Amino acid sequence: MWNVRSIWNGAISFGLVSIPIKLVNATESHSIAFRQIHTEDGGRIRYRKFCELEDREVSGAEIGKAYEDADGSVVPISDDDLAHLPIPTARTIDIVAFVPADRIDPLQMGSAYYLAAGGAAAAKPYTLLREALKRSNKVAIAKYALRGRERLGMLRVVGDAIAMHGLLWPDEVRAPEGVAPGADVTVRDKELDLADALMDTLGEVDLADLHDEYREALEEVIAAKAAGESPPETPAAATSGKVLDLMAALESSVRAAKESRGEEAAEPAARAAAGGSQEHAEVTSLPRRRTGRAAPKETGARKTTAAAKKTAAKKTASAGKKTAAKSARTKKTTEKATAKTASADAPAGKKTTAKKPAATRRRTA
Repeated sequence: MWNVRSIWNGAISFGLVSIPIKLVNATESHSIAFRQIHTEDGGRIRYRKFCELEDREVSGAEIGKAYEDADGSVVPISDDDLAHLPIPTARTIDIVAFVPADRIDPLQMGSAYYLAAGGAAAAKPYTLLREALKRSNKVAIAKYALRGRERLGMLRVVGDAIAMHGLLWPDEVRAPEGVAPGADVTVRDKELDLADALMDTLGEVDLADLHDEYREALEEVIAAKAAGESPPETPAAATSGKVLDLMAALESSVRAAKESRGEEAAEPAARAAAGGSQEHAEVTSLPRRRTGRAAPKETGARKTTAAAKKTAAKKTASAGKKTAAKSARTKKTTEKATAKTASADAPAGKKTTAKKPAATRRRTA
């Protein structure tokens, strides 16, 4: 269990219900802090605070707050003055509304805190507010004062606790005017299909698996230098040519994502569905895009040989047809001449009969 140290004590005002709470930081920083040193001898660089009027160093106990007016005059403000501000949120988180969570713009969200119940008497109303938030599927919008100014907050349920996110006031969020590119930029459906394919390939991730690689690398450098060793070398960054074709870049990204997951590096499904070519496109190339797969072209000697074979086949077929026709005409002429001769040699009044084969004559006799 981490150390639950409150940074603010007060109460949640829920209508006429008051819930004593303690404000606890919900996040912690793991960043590595550096000290400033004198590079010549390694001596620490420190800041000393001097009073301009007395020209002497002063301690922290002698330092207070003040507001500087436009004419340069200062108005001292004590901690007691801030603790007794004439507002209801000085020591109270005042709930002003309950709204759906999607009404809150993430741009407004800032620091996160846990609200811990302040004693046994707070357990029942604390649980009541928590369960009411759960059942309504809403978040509470509240106002509170912290570190010298009134702030806006959002209360929501996290596990069995109530968390509060500090919110910027709506007028503190800048409009995104002039940030996005002009409206004359168009995106093709094929490019959107490939972007969808890349998103599907990358899939989801468990945020708990993500970690700060920069901090880990920095720790390795510090450990190496502390041991008198050379720090590890920076791995060579993967370099590629200038991206000239968005489609090619998307296709390469999909293939790389699939390969990193051990999947077969097939062409994106979106491109296949669109009837695109199946050639592998490089990021730095500008491949000619086709609407369908074309048959491979024959060139040189292969093309000449194929044409010669085709011509010879045509000539052979034509000659065969002519020979067959001539043979049929010769046969027909011979049959006519034979029939005419037989008719002339037969006696008058008798029918001309065809000459029977020798085997038939022998059986008749």
